Amino acid sequence: MTPAMRIPLAAPDIHESDIAAVAGVLRTPRLSLGPKLEEFERGLAEYIGVPHAVAVSSGTGALHLCIRALGIGEGDEVIVPSFAFVAVANAVRYERALPVFVDIESGTLNLDPATIEAAITPKTRAILVVHTFGCPAELAEIIRIARKHSLFVIEDACEAIGAEYDGHKVGALGDVGVLGFYPNKQITTGEGGAVVTRNPVVAALVRSLRNQGRGDSEDWFEHSHLGYNYRLSEMHAALGIEQLKRIGGILTRREAIARGYHERLSGDPHLILPPLSLPRRRIGWFVYVVRLAAHLPQDRRDWIREGMISRGIGCGRYFAPIHLQPIYQSDVYRRHELSVTECSAARTLALPFFNRMSDAQMDEVCEVLGQLLRSPG
Repeated sequence: MTPAMRIPLAAPDIHESDIAAVAGVLRTPRLSLGPKLEEFERGLAEYIGVPHAVAVSSGTGALHLCIRALGIGEGDEVIVPSFAFVAVANAVRYERALPVFVDIESGTLNLDPATIEAAITPKTRAILVVHTFGCPAELAEIIRIARKHSLFVIEDACEAIGAEYDGHKVGALGDVGVLGFYPNKQITTGEGGAVVTRNPVVAALVRSLRNQGRGDSEDWFEHSHLGYNYRLSEMHAALGIEQLKRIGGILTRREAIARGYHERLSGDPHLILPPLSLPRRRIGWFVYVVRLAAHLPQDRRDWIREGMISRGIGCGRYFAPIHLQPIYQSDVYRRHELSVTECSAARTLALPFFNRMSDAQMDEVCEVLGQLLRSPG
């Protein structure tokens, strides 16, 4: 049995104002497709800096609707990083297209632009770029390659709301962007996500597809497309509105926690720490992930993780490469050289990271981690 976590890996930051907002919706007769959803979408669009935001039931649902709305389908290929949450590949498969796995940069753990062109074929339709752990990918080069080959750019910013590239919020620079609001994210709606875009046609189609393919007609039983129930309720939207009001302070606090970890762990020869800053980018911290240095045996990572958990400290393995998952073992899925992905993924440890984390909790996490790193095992 897994022990209770005294210091969890992640925790939502819920205020009394959030609770009151959700309770307020429950006192109204409108629990779906109402004014709170519209208000939340307007707030998201304004914050990201795009004309259109369409809130949906999850980040995965948002990815799926992007793929569908861009007309990507059976036989098409989408370039994706393997070092990512499995949803980025699953969403491609939902439309019977094929994910093509490429490698990542060692420094940022983001999709490596140098790997993209070798993966492009006449079947390639899009590049799905993930802003890993809230660190913006090298968008300028990725977009340049995409435009050269007439490909769509889909930004998966589910881990990166508030992150910036060249002064623009991530999600706003590609053809479409995707946000996620699961409880471990910077802000949460409980479950939820959103599609953001400058393209009114894509936005209108996504809006229809999330609601059973209904069109602009007021007839509830008229359906223009093969759609889905990917709606976000008024309660979720009300929570999102309140959370979005605080996002500036949340991002500042999470950056302070990242800096706190860096101060405590820098200089430890057993660890590779994530960059605190990068040129042209602002990191929107999702998690704090360290890697074991090359001189430590690879299996040491799981031993340390188990040691942390046994002491009641949450610890994660972010991410298990998608191309090594059982459902992606088939030769149907093309993959290019993935040595950085495989080497990095085997050595990553996600440390506890949440808005209300105290200095004392950070001290304990780092002390226990240091003890385990120095232990003979």
